[in-house]
Amino acid sequence: MIALYNNKIWKLVSYVTALVLIVPMLVMLLGGVSASTQLFLHLWQTVLPTYLENTLLLAFWVVLLALLFGVLSASIITQTNIVCKHQLRWLLLLPLAMPAYLVAYLYTDLFDYAGPVQRNLRTWFDWQSANEYWFFDIRTLPGAALMLALVLFPYIYMLTRGTFEQQDQNLIRASRLLGLTAKQSFFKVALPLARPAIAVSASLVLMETLADFATVQYFAVNTLTTAIYDTWLGYGDLGAANALASILMLLILFVVLAEQRSRTGLRHQSARPNLKRELIQLSFGQQILASLFCWSLVVFGFLLPIILLIIMAVQYSDITQLSALVSTGINSLKVSVFAATIAVFIALLLGLYQRLHADKYRHLPLQISGFGYAVPGTVLAMAMLSTLGPVDHWLNEAVEFLGFAAPGLMLSGSLFAVVFALVVRFSAIANGTIISGIKQIPQSLDYAPASLGVNLLGSLTKVHLPILKPTIMMAWLLVFVEAMKELPAVLLLRPFNFETLSSQVYQLISDEMLEQGALGAILIVLFGLLPIVLLNKHKEKV
Repeated sequence: MIALYNNKIWKLVSYVTALVLIVPMLVMLLGGVSASTQLFLHLWQTVLPTYLENTLLLAFWVVLLALLFGVLSASIITQTNIVCKHQLRWLLLLPLAMPAYLVAYLYTDLFDYAGPVQRNLRTWFDWQSANEYWFFDIRTLPGAALMLALVLFPYIYMLTRGTFEQQDQNLIRASRLLGLTAKQSFFKVALPLARPAIAVSASLVLMETLADFATVQYFAVNTLTTAIYDTWLGYGDLGAANALASILMLLILFVVLAEQRSRTGLRHQSARPNLKRELIQLSFGQQILASLFCWSLVVFGFLLPIILLIIMAVQYSDITQLSALVSTGINSLKVSVFAATIAVFIALLLGLYQRLHADKYRHLPLQISGFGYAVPGTVLAMAMLSTLGPVDHWLNEAVEFLGFAAPGLMLSGSLFAVVFALVVRFSAIANGTIISGIKQIPQSLDYAPASLGVNLLGSLTKVHLPILKPTIMMAWLLVFVEAMKELPAVLLLRPFNFETLSSQVYQLISDEMLEQGALGAILIVLFGLLPIVLLNKHKEKV
């Protein structure tokens, strides 16, 4: 590829932007390394080993269950003649729109001792107390793992299904000619070929699990994310919280590097694969088992929770809740629009810089800016407080030195911190979407404007940006929805008396009053459905 432009201002802005996005994490890491507080030592000697153990156990069980749900459902949809295949193909994506903490509360309310399931069991069998029967306790670490797996398995399902659908069927036919059965061909050929996609999606599930805060806190499962939250808000010790956040961030960095290393040396199978496949014909009994499995994931991961929310909304909604919903909804829209717009602008700046600039290391700003997606919202909040807090104090001291009144916490105590954290967290989503769109632009369209003497600005505004318009809208929507759903960073960074839909619903869940916020919860889910519907339509067109 021949680089077209060598604009120094563009280069400077790109590197500075990437540096600004990574600085909070670096400041937090330095603060964590230098922290030697008595509280951190006390935590290390008492509860921190338990926090680490719970974190690792939770991650293990969530990934294991998500792999079981995702790989098996993807295999059934792509490899067999299951009934209602076309409907299940996209219905299995719906649980991704459901926040795990909502599912956790709804199933706790359903299966708890005072819930309708156990109440009816006691009525039917004339049981008088819990001592007369056994019933599983959902508010445990395995219960939390199941709740997270129910809403995160679509990551694995989506990527694995796409890989199965794009596999070269000539390889499968060759294995059959060598004497393998259909089952053996799947396990010895198709599944190993899908390993890169499975590894990538499993790492996404793992990162989302390590980043989860609301579900584990509601289930009273102490992990590193809850330890960070409690250390900062409960004890007011930013140094110890930074140290804990640094441990969690390094753990996630290890996961990312291990996943990338596991894919080193892997090659794609064929440039022109034969996609015409022979489906495995299921017997009547196999059809029933396969259908029960797939429909159970859809029902328990999405349909039952959304039905319960709708019932709550119908029974408990009133005018007061509607007015509160309007206020928090506007706050959520405000934050999400700002975050999505800024993230997409940065993605365009760095993505087109990588495509068109002559800089030898033009790929670095884009890679650096995407690192934030691997960082949990709780850790990002610590990074923002560690970075913006000292800057605020310095600005106040400078303003007072000049004889003016101190402006207060302009950065760390305002929406600036929330939007900044969301941009850092979700820039990778915008980057990936924009880059995929840029790759679809023929390189001849890069060269043509330059050969006609068109400058950089003219090339961008008249050629690249108009072509990228659908990609820009998709990237904006994806970041917007993720920002609407983000909870930990908003909880820790939001200004006083400022609530978003996610923080309001979480507060109501904490107070065992989700009924009062059912409408807000439904709104969050509906926003989460938007990219799923659009992506499904895009896939169907392709």
